[in-house]
Amino acid sequence: MEIPIYLFTGFLEAGKTKFIAETLRDPGFNDGKRKILVICCEEGEEELDPSELSDNISFAAFDEEQAITPDRLSAMVKRAGAEIVMVEYNGMWSLDSFYSALPDGWLVYQEIMIVDATTALNYNANMRQLMVDKLTGCEMVVFNRVADGTDKMPLHKLVRGVSRRASIAYEDMRGEIEFDNIEDPLPFDINAPVIDIRDEDFALFYRDMTEEFDKYRGKCVRFKGIVALDPSLPGGHFAVGRHIMTCCADDIAYRGVVAKGTGSLKLKTRDWVILEGRLNEEYSKLYRAKGPVLTVSKISAAEKPEVEVATFY
Repeated sequence: MEIPIYLFTGFLEAGKTKFIAETLRDPGFNDGKRKILVICCEEGEEELDPSELSDNISFAAFDEEQAITPDRLSAMVKRAGAEIVMVEYNGMWSLDSFYSALPDGWLVYQEIMIVDATTALNYNANMRQLMVDKLTGCEMVVFNRVADGTDKMPLHKLVRGVSRRASIAYEDMRGEIEFDNIEDPLPFDINAPVIDIRDEDFALFYRDMTEEFDKYRGKCVRFKGIVALDPSLPGGHFAVGRHIMTCCADDIAYRGVVAKGTGSLKLKTRDWVILEGRLNEEYSKLYRAKGPVLTVSKISAAEKPEVEVATFY
């Protein structure tokens, strides 16, 4: 049986409980007939009051991150007879703990992060890894408690430093919502005959290219990268990319694309090259699916960049 999950993330006192309560009172979401289970994973100053909600809503809770298991989640739904699950997730817990515990048939329909605009930048400065954990997969970020005259650009950049796909909304002190309309131009010309990627822009290019590949389909690009040879690839094929850091040294990972065509170069893993070629989508054993493949037209040896690890800043 398919169970739709609505996942609300954010730090303590961010306003998740209020947002969930408003959603539960919305007849467009809650028809009063389908049984809804609300799972709470933290206790804040504001709590949901069952007496103010319809009878089709029931509640369960987790006190510890390690307690979240497929069996316990399934048992909660079975007891409640629930058809829909809403989760108020603890901001100090890793989302991997929740996603890895989802029983078969449970699907996250929507993931929304609720953020207190007055504390967002402090949390980002002091708990960057947890902030990135919540921003990475969410479809919408709602900044609430936005005072009149607030400079929204730092909040916009906070989100866009991790995700270009998440929608952003700002809720002011009166409860009025304004959606983000700040232009977020890429630092390179995507319509140029050859899209020239500077060393400092590789992380942005890679994320944008993988998230919105249709924009790059058939386009010619030029960038510097480090070679990774893989025995699963056919002759003349290799991976090329950079090590990218999202939030801290612990999450540095190599990210690259499959390229084909080495010219006269004898490539070795960890060689730095500058290459130019056209991007298209093909099946590759490296992806075990279709993915971006660069057909190389020019390639040459290169010196490593001044900063080897690419970042979003």
